[in-house]
Order: sequence, then structure tokens, then C-alpha cells
Amino acid sequence: MPKTILAVDDSVSIRQLVGHTLRTAGFNVIEASDGQDALDKLKTPVDLVLTDLNMPRVDGLALTKAIRASAAHRYTPVLLLTTESEPGRKLEGKNAGATGWLVKPFQPEQLLATIRKVLG
Repeated sequence: MPKTILAVDDSVSIRQLVGHTLRTAGFNVIEASDGQDALDKLKTPVDLVLTDLNMPRVDGLALTKAIRASAAHRYTPVLLLTTESEPGRKLEGKNAGATGWLVKPFQPEQLLATIRKVLG
């Protein structure tokens, strides 16, 4: 059974690129336009959350913290996919509970390798 990934980004083009990359690799993809949309869609079980950091309403750090606070999703891997690469921001992500950090622009092969590694 294919794994399901929740892809969260306020950029339509990034969501389309990520969604296409993941679907082509055989994953089921649920797309969300920001952290609040993602929280609404987490009523559906997912195997991994891939989220942008800077988004309106609920950003990636707040989303990660909310996922970690949820009994249903506490152990769901969360990967941050963002243009930010400063060590301080990465530490914020780690402290929020993020499993990993990928920098945009990304190479599809790198994204898929990281997701497969995290999902085991």
C-alpha cells in the first residue's frame, strides 16, 4: 500500500512540483495551502508531513509543534522544505520537533531519497 504524504506550501507551483515528484514515485499526496489547512487535513492518517517554513496563518514551526502535541500524529515524521538554511532556523525546526530539513530549490532525487530514508 502506498505511503501518504501531506505536502504543505503556500506556493501553488511548489505544491505542484512536490506533488508531481511524489506521485511519480508512487506516493499518495494530500496537498495543503498553509499550516491551518494542513491541520484541518490531518484528520486523515498520513505517513509523513513535508512542510514549508514561512506561510500565512500557521507557519511550519507552529504546524510542527501542533503535530507533536497531537496524540494521533506525535510520531509522524515532519520534514521542513524551505529556502532558509541558517543554523539558527534549523535549530528552531529541530526544537519544534522536525525530523529533518531540506533547502529549496531541491533536487527531486534528493527529496525522494530523504523521504525514503525517513520512512524506512
